[in-house]
Amino acid sequence: MNTSLKALARPLFGSLRDLLPVIAVVVFFQLVVLQQPLPNLAQLLSGVVLVVLGLALFIQGLEMGLFPVGESLAHALARKGSLFWLLIFAFSLGFGTTVAEPALIAVAEEASEVAADAGAIANSQSVQEAYADGLRLTVAFSVGFAILLGVIRIVKGWPMHWMIMGGYVLVVIVTSFAPREIIGIAYDSGGVTTSTITVPLVTALGVGLASSIRGRSPMIDGFGLIAFASITPIIFVLLFGMMVH
Repeated sequence: MNTSLKALARPLFGSLRDLLPVIAVVVFFQLVVLQQPLPNLAQLLSGVVLVVLGLALFIQGLEMGLFPVGESLAHALARKGSLFWLLIFAFSLGFGTTVAEPALIAVAEEASEVAADAGAIANSQSVQEAYADGLRLTVAFSVGFAILLGVIRIVKGWPMHWMIMGGYVLVVIVTSFAPREIIGIAYDSGGVTTSTITVPLVTALGVGLASSIRGRSPMIDGFGLIAFASITPIIFVLLFGMMVH
């Protein structure tokens, strides 16, 4: 019991330390700039406590579960020597974690409502749900493809900077042909995919795979998968908008 409490104390302290600047900014602007008392102080304090506790439990869960699972699966698949199953796992991991990403769900629902209000799609519940689902699946497929491409890069030892530069060139080209209504959504989609669920597992996969392959450096080759997962959703959502809008 004491060991568990000690293990939780470190992430609790870290979460509180990370949140202090945000709390200080809110308090400063509320009391000094606006010169108004903090509304619902008891509710505010209880919310801060819950946020600190939630972040601490999340960090502890990453260290205990997600990181070890991602690295162990990468090691096992690399030892198995089957590139096919490794690529299937990489695509499935990227697709599955992105579909479950809460930030993406929120952005997709908001985008469907705004598109309906702007007249880009029919203003009905079924059409909005289909639009949101299509956007989510497009982003999820693009992230799965990105992780698959990143795994091939690690296995083959391809230089990452040329691939990243080529990706951004493609983004600029597709943006010039895409309708204006989808450009903002596409660029936001590239950001929301790299959030609480996707990042830990994908990072663990890259580091574990690079550690298992002779001649690959976990520091040089293990990272970079998140960069691919940020670029490809922009391209795929722009193409999605060109078809839908």
